[in-house]
Amino acid sequence: MTAPANLNVKQPKTFAFTAANLAEAKKIMAKYPAGREASAVIPLLDLAQRQHANWLPIAAMDVVADMLRMPRVKVYEVASFYTMFNRAPV
Repeated sequence: MTAPANLNVKQPKTFAFTAANLAEAKKIMAKYPAGREASAVIPLLDLAQRQHANWLPIAAMDVVADMLRMPRVKVYEVASFYTMFNRAPV
């Protein structure tokens, strides 16, 4: 078994969406009914990845989890399951 891709990567300590991307994230979240905001996880991870040089640091996944009021591990599961998400620089 190999180690997860992001264990050997220098991770940034923080992540924040830019003002424009935060507005876009809120627009994405508004598409989902109350109580179903977690459905926005894939588009928000994609937005975070595009903002962060085409890879997803743990700090970005944490921000997405907090915005969607999801357990962080659930966001990590999504990011590690879908191959479109890069958990290390490419």
